[in-house]
Amino acid sequence: MSQTRTAAIQYIHENRSRFLEEFIDILTIPSISTESEYKQDMQRCADWLVEKLGALGMDNARVYPTAGEPVVYGESYSAGSAAPTVLVYGHYDVQPVDPLHLWESDPFDPDVRGDNLYARGATDMKGQIMAALFALEAIKDNGSLPVNVKFLFEGEEEIGSPSLDAFIADHKELLACDLVLNPDAGMLAADLPTITYALRGLVYFELRLYGPDHDLHSGMFGGVVHNPAQALCELVAGTHDEQGRVTLPGFYDKVRSIDDKEREELARLPVDEAFYIKQSGVPGLWGESGYSPVERVGARPTLEVNGLLSGFTGEGSKTVLPAWSMAKISCRLVPDQDPEEVHQQMLDYLASNAPSTVRYELEKLSSGSSAISDRESIGVKAMSQAFDTVWGRRPIFRREGGSIPVVAMFQEFLGVESVNIGFSLPEDNLHAPNEKIHLPTWQRGIEAIIQFFYNLSE
Repeated sequence: MSQTRTAAIQYIHENRSRFLEEFIDILTIPSISTESEYKQDMQRCADWLVEKLGALGMDNARVYPTAGEPVVYGESYSAGSAAPTVLVYGHYDVQPVDPLHLWESDPFDPDVRGDNLYARGATDMKGQIMAALFALEAIKDNGSLPVNVKFLFEGEEEIGSPSLDAFIADHKELLACDLVLNPDAGMLAADLPTITYALRGLVYFELRLYGPDHDLHSGMFGGVVHNPAQALCELVAGTHDEQGRVTLPGFYDKVRSIDDKEREELARLPVDEAFYIKQSGVPGLWGESGYSPVERVGARPTLEVNGLLSGFTGEGSKTVLPAWSMAKISCRLVPDQDPEEVHQQMLDYLASNAPSTVRYELEKLSSGSSAISDRESIGVKAMSQAFDTVWGRRPIFRREGGSIPVVAMFQEFLGVESVNIGFSLPEDNLHAPNEKIHLPTWQRGIEAIIQFFYNLSE
């Protein structure tokens, strides 16, 4: 190990207390993008990050306005043109805190309890941002940067990043890089360093069925007028067959198969049937036959009903035949599936299966593409080696069932892949009351990012 690398790692141990103080400082800012009343706090958090980037010697550290919340940017080309350029992504906005009464401490008054730091944004994802910034500081204060770096911090991830695609498309030259470090993922356990190499995409619908022009008396019209609630249930039930496969026409036409090597790697994950039963509290699992639970969650597409509404749902009884029914439906998509094509597949399904006794409307509310990275890329190998050094074990490789739209944006607009990592644990309550971060894992994460930067340069 080089002297500068050793010195940088020693630096983070010597400055652990100060790092925690700075981390706590940014956590006190209620940067909630969902609620307009926090608009000034969003700007304050962006300014805080610009000041930090400037203190680290970043050039062009500034706030870029967007149609929504501002983007924070900074860069350093001190490593020279022969060195690779890494774009570090993060988001500084956080989730709302409701229900507040379930928090054991004020969500914006960070509280260290044992090995955990509790605050909104601690793990999602201010902690991940600060890990990258502290890693950079440790390197710069003990030598020169081994790679060129750029930082892009957005303020709208928790509301779907509505302004980010336009910003990236309009600033391709500014953001040009060789790869992206995206620490917005997580680990399955504190002793299991994890690299997320695939993310599912998403398309989200609202389906409405209309029958009579007003609610009817079920005794007088039941059996004569087709109930929109019943018609909706039948349509929803028909979207899966007996093997748990989605029945939209053409839904699987572009779905990639899982090869034997990848199945072996996924089988290393400690997420068997018992894991999902324990995490969910269900009596048994369900899903597409022929695939393990971890394959269904990360490598196979799905269709889920997220909500149903129709008729009378209050206390007591009311014999009504409702005039309309509604379902919220989402599809998680895997690489090569196109959200627009799946939208058309849903329309084709409805055209073939919706009864003529009701009228339907389908609205696409949101969508995002899937992403997959090469597990043999230089960036992934550099991070894998870093994890092996810090944790003393080879990382596990994971397909994430959820979506991080920015990864697909970087592929589309910049033509680069992302190394998706993070130091959030399943029990860290992201998006929930009592969000926290496990400080020993976070501190290891800072060291891993230092190792990653040096490995990449070599």
